[in-house]
Amino acid sequence: MMQLRLLILLLAPALCSAQPALNVGSKRFTESYILGEIITQTVNAAGEARAVHQQGLGNTGIVFAALKSGAIDVYPEYTGTIAFELLQRKSPASLDELKRELAPHGLGVAVPLGFGNTYALAMREERAAALGVRTISDLARHSALKPGISQEFLNRKDGWGALSRAYRLSFAAPRGLDHGLAYEALAAGQIDLIDIYTTDAKIGKYRLRVLADDRHFFPDYEAVLLYRLDLPQRFPQSWAALQKLEGRIPAQRMIELNALVEISGAPFIVAARHFLATPGGLAGAVAEDSRKSFAAVLFGADLGRLTLQHLLLVFSSLAMSVAAGIPLGILAARSPRSGYWIVSAVGMLQTIPSLALLAFLIALLGTIGTAPAILALFFYALLPIVRNTHSGLVDIAAPLRESAQALGLPEAARLRLIELPLAMRSILAGIKTSAVINVGTATIAAFIGAGGYGERIVAGLAVNDNTLLLAGAIPAAALALLIQWAFDVLEHRVLPEGLREKNSGLAQ
Repeated sequence: MMQLRLLILLLAPALCSAQPALNVGSKRFTESYILGEIITQTVNAAGEARAVHQQGLGNTGIVFAALKSGAIDVYPEYTGTIAFELLQRKSPASLDELKRELAPHGLGVAVPLGFGNTYALAMREERAAALGVRTISDLARHSALKPGISQEFLNRKDGWGALSRAYRLSFAAPRGLDHGLAYEALAAGQIDLIDIYTTDAKIGKYRLRVLADDRHFFPDYEAVLLYRLDLPQRFPQSWAALQKLEGRIPAQRMIELNALVEISGAPFIVAARHFLATPGGLAGAVAEDSRKSFAAVLFGADLGRLTLQHLLLVFSSLAMSVAAGIPLGILAARSPRSGYWIVSAVGMLQTIPSLALLAFLIALLGTIGTAPAILALFFYALLPIVRNTHSGLVDIAAPLRESAQALGLPEAARLRLIELPLAMRSILAGIKTSAVINVGTATIAAFIGAGGYGERIVAGLAVNDNTLLLAGAIPAAALALLIQWAFDVLEHRVLPEGLREKNSGLAQ
C-alpha cells in the first residue's frame, strides 16, 4: 500500500499534464482578460480538463481566426461584434439568429453572462460642459476637437468610419491609441475625445462625460461565450460548469472587477478568483496580493515559464536561420548575380511590419501561437546571417584564395578548410546580431498567444501598468545582454587568436 501511494505521488504531475487541454482565448483589453480567467478557473474547477488561457491574443479578427482554426475552444465575445464584425450583418440579430448563422462555421454562441458592454464616446466633464456637448450629434459643431481612437475601433465595420458617416462628423484623422493608454492621454489634455467601453472602470475615476448615442448607432453588445460546436461533446462537465455562469455578472459587478484590476492593481487571475469566491458584490474588495512590489512581479511564479517560452522562440528560430542563412550567404558569394537578388530578398523581409507578417502567417498556417511566431522570427533573423556570410567570404584577400587554389584543393575543400574559417568571425557576428534582435522581436509573439516575456508587456499595455511592462522588458533586455556576452565568449574560444586579430574588420 505504501509503495502504491508513493507511485501515485510520483505520477501525479504526469497524470495532471496528461489531462486534455481546453484552450481559452481573450482579447487585449482588461475585461476580456478577466472574463478569460473566469472561464479558465471555472473549467479547472470542474476537474475534467486542463484549461489553458491564451491571453491577449490581439484584436477580434485574430481571436476569431484562432477559434475557427481550433487553436482555441472558447472565448468571451459580444453579440454586436458577432453580428456586425464577424458575420458582416447589416442589422442586429437575436441570439437564436446568431446561433443559426454561426453553425455552418462549426461555431456556437451561448451563456449570456448578464451584462452588456457597448461602445461609446467620452470627453472630460469640464471640457464637455464648456462646449455644451452632451450627445454625439453635438460633436458636429466642434470639428476642431482632437479625437484619440483605439486601433480596433478605427478599423471595425461598426467603428469610427461608420459612426462618422452616421453622425456626419468632420474631424481630422484621429490619432490611433491603445485602449489602455487613451484615458491617461485624455486626462493630460493631449486629446479631447476617446472611444470607451461602457463597463470601463476609469470612466468614474477620470470624471468623464459619456455622450448619448442619440441616433442609436451602437447595437447591443451583450457579453456571451463564443465556442466551437464540438466543445460540449468533448468536455461535457466543463461545459456544464460554464453554463452556470449565465446571468451571474451584472454590469455593476463587471465594472467592479475592471476596477479591481485597473485601479486597485490586482492581477487578472486574482480578480477572477475574487468573483468566483465572492457570492455578493466586490465593492470595497481589495485582493491581498493586488499591490505587489516590483521585485515580486519581476520574479513572479510565471518567470520560469515565460523564460522557457522566450528561449524556445529565440533559439529555435535562430537555428533555422543559421541552417538556411549560411548556405544562402555562400551561394550569394559564389554567384554575384544571384547574390544581389538573395541579399535584396532577405532585406525586404526586414521591411515587413512584424504584426502584419504575423497576421499573414496565421492565415497561411491556420493556427496561432508558437509556429507562426517562430517562422516570423526565422525570416527576421536571416538578413544579418546572409549578409555577414556573404561579406566575410567576398572580403577574403585574393592572395589567400590563390594560395588555396595553388594547393590543388577541390572547391568544396577550399570552402570548408580555408574560406569558411577565414570568414568565421564575420559569420559569428551575424549570428550574434540575429540572436540579439530576436530576443527583442520575440516579445511581439505574445500578441498571438506564443508567450514569452512579451506576455507581461502586452498585459501591462492593456491596463497601463508600468510595473508589469518593466517586468517584461527588463528580463528581455537582460537576456539580450547575456546572449551577446555568450557569443563574445564563444568567439574568443572558437577562433584562433590570429584570425580574431586579422579579421577584426570583418564583423558587421
